[in-house]
Amino acid sequence: MLTQKTSSSNLVLAIAHLLLGVLFLIGGISKIYSTLVLFFGILFIIKTKNKHNEAMMWAAYMVGAEVLFRMTKGLFFYELPKYSVLLFLFTGLIVEKRKHPVPVSYILYTLLLLIGIAFLDIPFNESIRRAIAFNLSGPVLLGVSAIYFYKRKLSLDTLLKMLFMMVLPIISMLSLLFFKTRDISEIRFSSNANFATSGGYGPNQVATILGVGIFIFLIHLFFKKRIFSLFLVDVFFFVYLIYRGLITFSRGGMFTALLAIGAFVFYFSIAHKNKMENLLKYVLLTGIMLLTLGIYTSYKTEGMIINRYTNKNSVGIEKKDFSTGRIKIFVTEVDAFFENPFFGIGVGGSKFYRQEKLNRMAASHNEVSRLLSEHGMLGVLILILLLGVSITHILNQPYLARAFLSAFLIFWFLTINHSAMRIAFPGFIYGLSVVIITFNNSEEEFEVQKLES
Repeated sequence: MLTQKTSSSNLVLAIAHLLLGVLFLIGGISKIYSTLVLFFGILFIIKTKNKHNEAMMWAAYMVGAEVLFRMTKGLFFYELPKYSVLLFLFTGLIVEKRKHPVPVSYILYTLLLLIGIAFLDIPFNESIRRAIAFNLSGPVLLGVSAIYFYKRKLSLDTLLKMLFMMVLPIISMLSLLFFKTRDISEIRFSSNANFATSGGYGPNQVATILGVGIFIFLIHLFFKKRIFSLFLVDVFFFVYLIYRGLITFSRGGMFTALLAIGAFVFYFSIAHKNKMENLLKYVLLTGIMLLTLGIYTSYKTEGMIINRYTNKNSVGIEKKDFSTGRIKIFVTEVDAFFENPFFGIGVGGSKFYRQEKLNRMAASHNEVSRLLSEHGMLGVLILILLLGVSITHILNQPYLARAFLSAFLIFWFLTINHSAMRIAFPGFIYGLSVVIITFNNSEEEFEVQKLES
C-alpha cells in the first residue's frame, strides 16, 4: 500500500496537472513548460547521477506529454520530445555509476538501421536531414531505450512510480480536452476519426496516448495504488479516459489498449492463487463496464460509434476498406521490398516511391512495412531481432512480470502498425519490455517464481 505521504504527494501532483491542462489553453504557456521539462530533466539527471533512475522518470513524463505539447503548439520544433527522451536516457547511461550489461543485439540493431542511410535516394530538392530525422528518430530512440533498459532491475514500486509520472500529463490532456471541446450534442459525428473531440489535433495520436492512460489507471486500480487518493475518483477518471478515447473515433489506440490490458489481466490472474476465479471476475467486470460505456457512447454519438467500430459509413453501409487507406500504403511498401529485396529503397524513400506508384504523397503509418521497403532484408533482420530478444526475455520471467512485459511489447508492436513511430511512446515502451521486475518477498499472494523448464 502507498504510504500516506506518497498518497498525498500523488494527489497534489494529479490535481496540479488537472489545472495545468487549463493553463495550456493560454497561448505560449505550453512552449515555456516543455522547455523547462527538458532543462530541469537534464539538470536533475546529471545532479543525481541517475541514482534512482531519474532518467527513466523524466523520459516517461515526456513520453506522456508529447502529444499534449503538440496539440497545444508547445514545441520549438516538432521532434523535440523524441530527442528529449533520447537525451534523458543517454545522459542517464553516461552519468550513472552502476554497472550495466552491454546488449550486443541492440547495438547491432542500431548499426543495421544506419546502413539504410547509405541507400537514401530522394528528390534533390528534398531535405536529406529531414528525411533521415523523420524516419529514423523513432527507431534510434528505440535502440537507446532498449540499451538503457536491457535487464535493468526495477522494483514493482519503481515501475508503478514511472507509470504514474507518465500518466500525469495525460491527466492534463483530459482536462484540456474537456474545456476545449464544445458540447458533444453540438458535434456532428460521422464514421470517420473526429478532430473536434481530439482537441483539433490528430485523433490517432490522441487516442494512442489516451489508451496508455487507460492502461496505467487500470494497473493502479489492480495494485490498489491511488492516483487521486480516492478509489471512486480513480474509477471515474478511468471510465472518462475510455469515453474520451472512444469519441475520438480513432480505433487503433483503443484496440491496442484493449489487447495490452487483456495480456496483463491474463498473466496477472494466473499469477494469483485463485487463478480462474480471478480471471473470470476481471473479465466479467471489464465486460459489463465496456458494455455500459458503449451503450452510453452510442447514445451520445447517435449510433455513429457503432458504425465506426463495425466498419460502416454514416448511413450504415459497410465500407470496402477497414484500414481507411492504410492497406494501399502497406501494399506499395511490400511491392517496394520485392523490387529491392536486399537493401531496400533507402531511408525516407517509401514516400516518394508511393507518389510515383499511386500519385499520392503520404508518409507510412506502418513501421513494419516501412522497414521492409526502406531497409530490405536488413529490415527483416531488425524485426526478428526486436521480437526475438523481447519474447525470449519475457518467457523467462515470472508470471507477474510477464503481465507487464507482454503488455509493453503489445503496446509497441500494435502502435507501430497503426501509427508507425511518429511519437516517442512506442520506442520507449519497447525498452520496458526487456527490464527485470523485482518483487518483495512479502507479496505472498502472487506466484512470482519462474516456471519450471
